[in-house]
Amino acid sequence: MRLGVLDVGSNTVHLLVVDAHHGAHPWPAHSEKVVLRLAEQIGPDGALTEAGADGLVKAVGMARAAAAGLAVDDLLAFATSAVREATNAGEVLARVRDETDVRLEVLSGADEARMTFLAVRRWFGWSAGRLLVLDIGGGSLELAAGIDEEPDVAVSLPLGAGRLSRERLRVDPAGAVPPSGEAVEELREHVHTLLDPVVKQLAEVGWERPVATSKTFRTLARLAGAAPSGAGLWAPRSLTRTGLRQVLGFIRHIPPAQLSELEGVSAGRAHQLLAGAVVAEAVLRRLDVDRLDICPWALREGVILRRLDQLAPM
Repeated sequence: MRLGVLDVGSNTVHLLVVDAHHGAHPWPAHSEKVVLRLAEQIGPDGALTEAGADGLVKAVGMARAAAAGLAVDDLLAFATSAVREATNAGEVLARVRDETDVRLEVLSGADEARMTFLAVRRWFGWSAGRLLVLDIGGGSLELAAGIDEEPDVAVSLPLGAGRLSRERLRVDPAGAVPPSGEAVEELREHVHTLLDPVVKQLAEVGWERPVATSKTFRTLARLAGAAPSGAGLWAPRSLTRTGLRQVLGFIRHIPPAQLSELEGVSAGRAHQLLAGAVVAEAVLRRLDVDRLDICPWALREGVILRRLDQLAPM
């Protein structure tokens, strides 16, 4: 069957269409996204602005039309931290439903971690042993660990790269000046404080293979020397703690506007790369991880796999 997944994230609204059936590899047939940066359109009162809601309705409507044009059998639509945390989420979701006929399911942070863990487990298989999975999004950081397809621990923390760039690093809107050294150190301390209770939980479960997903980790790995996207989905990629420290030491002195000139860094995410690197380095240090494998599958693939499992004949 042909499945569509509409992912309303903190940075983008992403439609992924795959051809798949239970027990088979989901093969991508179409992918398109619109950069909305919803997390940056949350007002002082915690509500998504009218402009943000307008943009969301338009993007969802376009995605629905694209899915219909591609003869999608089932469209799975979900939203993550930006919509989840908006004080007017109910109103916005109702408007999206009324104007586009798309019902967005709001995933909890723990569900994000579980779905991502499932995708990583299926990608690497049972031979990977006990997994540790890390995912840095725009609004949150997900961590999960376990031996089965359902993790023993699944946690979400408000340590997304976009959120921290805005709230902690106070990145210059024009991107002309890098954040101060003081701001970077304060961010590092904040990250360590929020990680404290989670480190013990994960250590009690343990792991044999640490893995990372998300655009942030893929970009950091590329800057540290991993294969480019042109090498294909199957090219093995990894990120070492030493390589990450070198990348962090380099990019913290570069204005955000210039980071997009580096190979592998997208213009839409350049402003939040430093915050993502600080979070990644802190997590690896606290969990004493020296090397991460990079998995090309993440939340969207996890949602697809879970849906296929539900549709499998009994």
